[in-house]
Order: sequence, then C-alpha cells, then structure tokens
Amino acid sequence: MKESTRRDFIKKSMIAASVIPFLGLPGNIWALNNEFNPEELSVHIFSKHLQFLDWKTMGQRVVEMGFSGIDLTVRPKGHVLPENVKTDLPRAIKDIQNAGSTCQLITTSVEDVNNPLDVDVLETAASLGVQFYRPGWFRYPENGTMESAIAHYAQKVKALSELNQSLGIVGCYQNHSGKFVGASMWEVKQILAEAIPEYFGAQYDIRHNMVEGANSWENSLRLIHQNIKTIVVKDYKWGQENGKWQPVNVPIGEGMIDFKRYFRLLKNYGINVPVSLHMEYPLGGAEKGKSILTVDERVVFDAMKKDVNSLKKLWREA
Repeated sequence: MKESTRRDFIKKSMIAASVIPFLGLPGNIWALNNEFNPEELSVHIFSKHLQFLDWKTMGQRVVEMGFSGIDLTVRPKGHVLPENVKTDLPRAIKDIQNAGSTCQLITTSVEDVNNPLDVDVLETAASLGVQFYRPGWFRYPENGTMESAIAHYAQKVKALSELNQSLGIVGCYQNHSGKFVGASMWEVKQILAEAIPEYFGAQYDIRHNMVEGANSWENSLRLIHQNIKTIVVKDYKWGQENGKWQPVNVPIGEGMIDFKRYFRLLKNYGINVPVSLHMEYPLGGAEKGKSILTVDERVVFDAMKKDVNSLKKLWREA
C-alpha cells in the first residue's frame, strides 16, 4: 500500500470509528461531529477560571484567545446558578453566541433525577442545544460498604442516562483524585455499567488519573476509552508545599504528563472529543474561580492563550 493511500485509510478509519457509536442519536447532540477533524482539537475553556467576567465579555475574550467554546459552570457559585437556570442560562448562552463563541458543555452539580432543580438544569440545557454536561461527584457514605455505594450510584447514573435520552443530552462523569467515587477508573467503569452508553459516559481527566494511577494510567485509559465522551486537560508535577509532598499544578507541557503519548493513544482509539481546559496553577485567584483577581486580567488571558496553543500543537505533533 502506498504511503499516501495508507495515511488516507487511517484518517478515514479514525473518522468512522468516532462517528459509528453516535449513529441513531438525536442530530443536535452530534452536530459537532459533522466538523470532525482528527488533526485538530476542539478546546473549551472551563468558565470557573473566568468568573471575574460577565457572559458577553467572557464570550468575546474566549474567541480572541482561540478557544472553540466555553465549558460553562451551571452550579452553586458558578456563572449560572441552578435556581435561576430557566431565566439565566438562555441569556448566558445568547450572550456567548452573540460574541461569536459556543456553549456545548456545561459543568453542573446534577446528581438525581428526583431532584426537580437537577431536572430543570438538564431540560433547560438540552432545549438550548447544550450537548454534554458534567454532573456532581458522588461521595462514599461513612456507613455501609463501598461496594453497596457503587451499586447505589450505578442506579442513579442509569436513571440519569434515561432522562438524558429523553432530552437529547449526554452526561459525563469526571474521574477525580482523592476520596470521591471515581478516583479509580474501575469505579467509574462500574457506575457506568448499567447506563445507556450513548447518553452517559466518562469525562476522562488525565491529570487525576495519573495522580491516582501513576504509571498505570495507560491501562485505565484502555479500560475506559469506549466510554469517553469528553476529556479534561491540565498538567502537574510532584513537589513540596508547606513541607508536604503533593501534586503541584503547572501550565500545559511543564509537568509530568506525556501529552504526545497520551494524544497518540487517543488517536489510536479514534477519540477526538470536546476538551475542557482547566488551569489550576496560580493565576491571581482565577484558578480558584474568584470574581476579584490579585493580578491584571491580561496575565490570565496570556496564560490561557499559551495553554490552548500548547495543547493544539501537542495534538498535531502526536
């Protein structure tokens, strides 16, 4: 086989592998895949880090920095409060779109289909064309076994997936290091086991997976890759703070994550999904979602632009 023909075959195969799982789904969910390009990365900034901006200004700055869109916080202390979702989310998305950006992802505190406020968030988001949402994290109760807790949360996720199917939106559970349910990808796999796979999957976070799994992260990615709907990116290294060893967050490319290896694996699996960029290294309070900064806004914008450009370059080179 000629090399040029081989490259074309690989590219077409990757596209097919990414689209096939989505056939038969409501058209508005997978509109993004009509523009699928394995050579480009769709990066959305986590709006937590732009809490000091209003919706319209945020949309304008995001376009200027080269992001594909915004992963909007629709949760307590977020850009849109859950109790105001019916009035404020339409206004927020309109302002973002009028600025030339998009809102395909939201981050929420949703946990239970029996909570009317959670249902309001999902119904409103779906009606506005939001494609993906991250729910809140589950926690292990002090009483009872971990196995029973996982079984309980698997039923909650199943119910959410059924609601998602009726609305045309996809839930994505993020793995998070620490004591949350889902620090291990095996836990995530188990809580997703009974969900409708097209409507509830994983938001894979390479940073948190490496903190918990160190050199076994490739096994975890292999385990969960068929469930991945969106991914989170950030970088870190181990260091001492106040005399204690712990993960220290750093700009993209300055830490321990081998992004080229990671991105090559994603490409091999045929995965090119929306990316939410998180920036948790010191940025004058922006890293913590502060509405008042201790640095000039341009410091934050410059850091964001640098990170998004680094990610796109690493993806192209992988």
